[in-house]
Amino acid sequence: MIRFALLTWLIVGASTAGAQSLPERFMIDGVAADDVLNIRAMPDASSDIVGSFNPFDLNVEVLDQQDGWGRVGTGEGSGWVSMRFLAPNPVPANDIPRPLSCFGTEPFWGMAMYPRGAEYTEMGQDRRVLNLLRERAATNGYLIEAREGPTLTRTLIVTALSCSDGMSDRMFGMSATLFTDTPDGSYVQTGCCTMQVN
Repeated sequence: MIRFALLTWLIVGASTAGAQSLPERFMIDGVAADDVLNIRAMPDASSDIVGSFNPFDLNVEVLDQQDGWGRVGTGEGSGWVSMRFLAPNPVPANDIPRPLSCFGTEPFWGMAMYPRGAEYTEMGQDRRVLNLLRERAATNGYLIEAREGPTLTRTLIVTALSCSDGMSDRMFGMSATLFTDTPDGSYVQTGCCTMQVN
């Protein structure tokens, strides 16, 4: 009953959190095969280069747009790329994007969704394969329920809320709440999510 009440609260809270939407997903377009798309510190072509995308990258999350520039995450910070080198690569309706990586601290944890499966990691432990039980997509988030072994269930709620990992200057466009249910008790972890691979 407590688990159901928590999930209901999380879903209702996410749906009433305001007009925030999930980050838009783009792919690199118009960059030569032997070149890169520079990520600039500011939305200006003469600004310092703080990172780059490869010419065939697909999962570029744009968190904000300003004067033809898109704000993206890179490494431990954020930067800007010219929108003229990005083409829409939307997540199909009612689908959960893959790859999708969610992670948090205290302790460090990660849950990743791939085209061919899912896994959970925790600091100091081996990667654990997850058996997906249920996936639901909404306009402002996702719900993923997975089984780990015979008795442990992990329920991930992803919401369209700005998020910081607390350890870097990088901002993320999705927040995560992970509810873990075990025979010895349950616990909740929080963190951020991204579709980007770099």
